[in-house]
Amino acid sequence: MSKEGVLTIMKRTLLILTMFTAVLFGCSSDRPMYELYRSFPDKTWHRFNILQFEIPVKSNPNPFNVIFFARHTRDYLYDSLAFNMIMKTPAGEEMIREVHVRVKNSQGAFIGTFAGDSCEITTYLKKDMIINKDGKLVIELENLIPRMENPGLCGVGIRLEKP
Repeated sequence: MSKEGVLTIMKRTLLILTMFTAVLFGCSSDRPMYELYRSFPDKTWHRFNILQFEIPVKSNPNPFNVIFFARHTRDYLYDSLAFNMIMKTPAGEEMIREVHVRVKNSQGAFIGTFAGDSCEITTYLKKDMIINKDGKLVIELENLIPRMENPGLCGVGIRLEKP
């Protein structure tokens, strides 16, 4: 076989492996449909810093979950993370809820596993949500910890995932 023939076979093999890898990872159900994260440069969520997430959505009969996640360090002082959530759909529906996410167990140990110097906690804001109008899903989060600063919090985010 000539050198050109070997190169052609190698190129085809590489192309097939690349396509297989793209399909394998592209179809992974573990990947969120959408994720938006706001980091806190000084690892502190200041009391009156209201966060707003605007997520573009399309009308779709398939449900999805809206998930809140936060990354914290061992410097986080409280047993839970409390915040007020206001969610507005493109159709004009509005959901208001006070949320408390456990960060530590009853013995004071952190829930979850630290990867490096931070740990991620999650909770559902809305399960099996269906969007019936194109537009933006707007989520506002207001820190309810009664101190001016909430140290040890790297950032917070919103994920949309298939159930």
